[in-house]
Amino acid sequence: MTEPSQDPAAAADLDFTAHPAALAELLDRLGEGCFSVDATGRVTAWSRGAEHLTELHQDAVVGRPAGAIRVAGERGFRALVEWLHADADPGRFELRFAIQRADGSREDLAGKVVAIRDGQGELEGAFGMLHPGPPNLPQSLPEVSVDLRTEHDPAAALLGIVGRSQPMQEVFRRIRLAAHSEVTTLITGESGTGKELAARALHALSSRREQPFLAVNCGALTESLLESELFGHEKGAFTGALREHRGVLEQADHGTLFLDEIGEVSAMLQVKLLRALQERQIRRVGGSREIAIDVRLITATNKDLDQLVQGGAMREDFYYRVRVYEIAMPPLRERRGDILPLVEHFCREFNPRRSVEVLGLEPEAERRLLAHDWPGNVRELKNAIEHAYVSVVGDRIAAPDLPPHVGAASRRIEDPATGEALALSPREADDRQRILATLERHDWNRTASAQALGYSRVTLWKKMRRYRIDEGVFRRG
Repeated sequence: MTEPSQDPAAAADLDFTAHPAALAELLDRLGEGCFSVDATGRVTAWSRGAEHLTELHQDAVVGRPAGAIRVAGERGFRALVEWLHADADPGRFELRFAIQRADGSREDLAGKVVAIRDGQGELEGAFGMLHPGPPNLPQSLPEVSVDLRTEHDPAAALLGIVGRSQPMQEVFRRIRLAAHSEVTTLITGESGTGKELAARALHALSSRREQPFLAVNCGALTESLLESELFGHEKGAFTGALREHRGVLEQADHGTLFLDEIGEVSAMLQVKLLRALQERQIRRVGGSREIAIDVRLITATNKDLDQLVQGGAMREDFYYRVRVYEIAMPPLRERRGDILPLVEHFCREFNPRRSVEVLGLEPEAERRLLAHDWPGNVRELKNAIEHAYVSVVGDRIAAPDLPPHVGAASRRIEDPATGEALALSPREADDRQRILATLERHDWNRTASAQALGYSRVTLWKKMRRYRIDEGVFRRG
């Protein structure tokens, strides 16, 4: 018979007080309904047991205010947040609420929550455990859910990002996942899809939310100006450097730096940024000392970075450094179910400017909005609603209030190769004409034409195929 191990080191490995990190896995394996919140009431952990009891997956709640978890009962999560924020010294709180499960059954839950404090006695948050409780609540109950609506939860509703569609739910999920780590994140998508809003939401849900968020458009500055903006400069570093300047990498220390149009960064600055990210140190222009930084980087682009790497415009090592984790913002034409909720959102934003509130759309205006392809995405939709507010009379936006091109009848253009009719919206017809003119101006050189249009070669090729622009046919024509 094998004797039990007397190795004290082996016994010490089982001491969870010496290895507190093991508790997370232990609690999950035991199925205990554990959770924690920070001092503001935002959920920081949600165990598998809590998922089982509430039927809420941790992706739906971690990073969100506990008050957004809607349950029946006066001692629910909203009351928990109020307890944390109360003037009275929080010590222990008892949860008591009920849920209606998907199968129609009802379950009453209870829980105990204790406040957690640091060495100076400052409140850091709270830890709680859930368990089935005695039935003591009314039988008519709502289904347990997380309230994602912006007006109820401005910070955790991702700072104005509106989206009920499945593509946007995936965006929300990935933003929350990225917010729980320090991973360098790349946000991709067409112009006007809300890439900066996503970056701000990621920052607001992260542990750095109380620290600075700074944004720089890399495509709006020359190489020298961008270098100074990023790294700063010493007094006298160049003509006009009349005083010391701290760059955004310094200013965003312990916070988040968002670099939009990352594909516009020159090769020289790619090398300097790569070094800064790897070494966590920078040197100002004209300076000699290294300055330590702690910055979370988020970048964005509407270009195809793979094409930039293949064409030599972006370094491969820099590409892999900024594209650790990607969030793709879908174009509005792929999430048409969000058009009307977005209109409602913009109306709430613009209504304070009018004496009479706009309550919605006339049927024809709604039809036009839903029929439009929105090449300018959410930004174009917002501009269209703002345009409508100039002429709207009463409480409904009518079709004549919208910009003329929105939802207008399509133009029929004959395919020069086949003679078939090609139906294009007015904007698409104008886009086709602009591409044709640019190709002809550059003697059908696709690389030069794509650069002039601000497209990648792949985007230009796709548009040429969509608009039936055949080089051979037009050159013979």
